[in-house]
Amino acid sequence: MSHDIKTIEHDVIVIGAGGAGLRAAIECSAHGLDTAVVCKSLLGKAHTVMAEGGMAAALRNADNRDNWAVHFRDTMRGSKFLGVYRMAELHAKQAPERVKELEDWGAVFDRTKDGLINQRNFGGHRFPRLAHVGDRTGLELIRTLQDHGIHQGFEVYMECKAVKLIKDGDAVAGVLCLWKDSGRFMLLKAKAIILATGGAGKMWRVTSNSWEYTGDGAAMAYDAGAELMDIEFVQFHPTGMVWPPSVRGTLVTEGVRGEGGHLRNSEGKRFMFNYVPERFASETADTEEEAAKWLAGDKEARRPPELLTRDVVARAIYNEVKAGRGSPHGGAFLDIASNRPAEYIKKKLPSMYHQFKELAELDITTTPMEVGPTTHYFMGGIRVDPDSQQATTVKGLFACGECAAGLHGANRLGGNSLSDLIVFGKLAGDGAAAYAKGLGTAPSISDDQVTDAVRHVTAPLNRETGENPFQLHDELCEIMGEHVGIYRTEDGLGAGLEKLVGWREKIKNAKAHASSQYNAGWHEALDLESMAVVSQAVAMAAKERKESRGGHSRADHEVEDYDHWGNINIILKKGDDDEMVLSHYQREAPDPFLEKIAKATVEELDAMTASGEVEI
Repeated sequence: MSHDIKTIEHDVIVIGAGGAGLRAAIECSAHGLDTAVVCKSLLGKAHTVMAEGGMAAALRNADNRDNWAVHFRDTMRGSKFLGVYRMAELHAKQAPERVKELEDWGAVFDRTKDGLINQRNFGGHRFPRLAHVGDRTGLELIRTLQDHGIHQGFEVYMECKAVKLIKDGDAVAGVLCLWKDSGRFMLLKAKAIILATGGAGKMWRVTSNSWEYTGDGAAMAYDAGAELMDIEFVQFHPTGMVWPPSVRGTLVTEGVRGEGGHLRNSEGKRFMFNYVPERFASETADTEEEAAKWLAGDKEARRPPELLTRDVVARAIYNEVKAGRGSPHGGAFLDIASNRPAEYIKKKLPSMYHQFKELAELDITTTPMEVGPTTHYFMGGIRVDPDSQQATTVKGLFACGECAAGLHGANRLGGNSLSDLIVFGKLAGDGAAAYAKGLGTAPSISDDQVTDAVRHVTAPLNRETGENPFQLHDELCEIMGEHVGIYRTEDGLGAGLEKLVGWREKIKNAKAHASSQYNAGWHEALDLESMAVVSQAVAMAAKERKESRGGHSRADHEVEDYDHWGNINIILKKGDDDEMVLSHYQREAPDPFLEKIAKATVEELDAMTASGEVEI
């Protein structure tokens, strides 16, 4: 090759070292493939550790009435029926096996009195389903996968940013990477590439996401010709810290509500009883009697309304604050102290106890927490085949975890993220392995592609003057917060899109001062290019979808329009002229048996199970 960039060949490259990426790498290695993992930060720093409450799987340890069909039904209803039926089926059926696999690999779960993996309640789940390790479940998942994975023989490139997918015709051939410490480039060649890069929450100022979450995977895939789907659906987790300002947005696990925490307004009232959608109550509660208790504000209901789906709770808090019934710093009170003993709280929620003690000087065993909505999770992302996780329009490219679309539809249920990672991480590994083994010779890489990519990436270093990338990031947060937040309107989204046009022109002139070594400004400038793609995609799709559904709330179209939008996914793809092209995908009719389960009443599904129609 004519360039002097260090080049290394592998069979499969996994970009991202969270739960999905590590599980995919483990599977590829198990197939005997030469596998490498590229991670933007340090190994163990993955955002998976922020998933604290548990991983959803119908293990049936806390309630033996649970089974895959109930989990599947909960997931589809939580997704507002926009989830991909096949993905929801695979997830519900395979999650228990994947959780037990983690146990075999050394994960230390909380236990029932009988020694089984304990499970807790979470929003939108009919039964206690979340296998957990206190409120540090994501951390235990990462620890387990790392400890198991390091013995599988795959290579790990840490603090190494993937900046450009290189193609050979219509298939991926490798990825250009940039070392954070030296500023030098590395070219990794491969037969298959798996993207597991997470979401893009750093486009908003109030977010639970850490600095790595800038949409790199979705942007690289889009640039390579992949389709983005359901990208308008962004989950605002209802409970992030709101005080002090230095930690605004930091996640407060749903496990607090799952363990008995109540939401109260400034008047001391449990306001969630006022926000129970009648249809949701009748479809989700165990019995009609339970649904009636929710709607009547009965505080003795077995599963409290604080455990409604996240979109409902987030909007409720937002509306309480807007009505003047918010907490002193613009949120709501999350109170577990009046409902659980101090020792119980410290045992079940140790991280939350220490988090508030250290960051807010507040003792949650005696004092309510102030919480409010925080940008948390992308339901949409790269469109993939459900079984193999291969991108629909790019050969050899696979995606799993948060950067892939399909499972969660319009809204993700809490706890489904961690089981998503291990189920579809494995399937992506299987899919990539099958593709790589069937490919034969490795694809070739054009020197011109690499040279052009290097010139583009180094441009911010070579400008004598230009825009400050950190200031540009702040401007993006302002635009997204004002125009593409929890509530959206036609005029607001239109204004936001116009502002984004001007903003994208600015980032073309971003300037990174100093040398290439440890240059935070340079890496910020590159992250802005990823966020430029994803921010435009979110705003365009949100403006197109003229209804409210799940994580997408239109103040000017407040109803769920199933007649028109019920079976439509919005797809975004890069056009021949480099313009973003939006299209509608009319979903095919689902498998009749799966549709019957998803749309069955609680009583109907129980009868199907009792008769053996649903096998468990």
